[in-house]
Amino acid sequence: MIPWIHVVRAVQVVFAIIILGLTAYVVSTWDGWNYSSTVDFNLFTSVWTAFLATPYLTVAPLHAPNLAHPFVVLGVEVVTMIFWFAGFIALGAQLPPPAACVWSTCHALQAATVFASFEWALFAVTNFFAVLDVLNHRNSGESAQKTPHNAHLGV
Repeated sequence: MIPWIHVVRAVQVVFAIIILGLTAYVVSTWDGWNYSSTVDFNLFTSVWTAFLATPYLTVAPLHAPNLAHPFVVLGVEVVTMIFWFAGFIALGAQLPPPAACVWSTCHALQAATVFASFEWALFAVTNFFAVLDVLNHRNSGESAQKTPHNAHLGV
């Protein structure tokens, strides 16, 4: 059976790729017109999520546990969640009212905003569990146990 976190990570990647496509479409159709750095930021955040953060959060704990310290995982989770929150709020604030959104670029931005808000919600959930992991890690006294990192110290 597939762990639930892998399903959530897959959905996070799919949503990030959808947002990547939508924001790239906006950038490609607005040639010469000053659209907004908010679109660029959402484009960056989708690339960050699909190709850096989510692969790290999925692969490192399984295949490179030395690189997946709970504080690093929590940091990547928190940064990514903040990126998505800032991105979808800023994008939504710049959109015209739905009745005034009559061109395809505007519809793409509306869809990107909705998917980005779902992405933020997914990262809020995984952040909660990352915080629990850090708290469990600290309460278990794991840092005082012998691990490959500190075995040579005689701890």
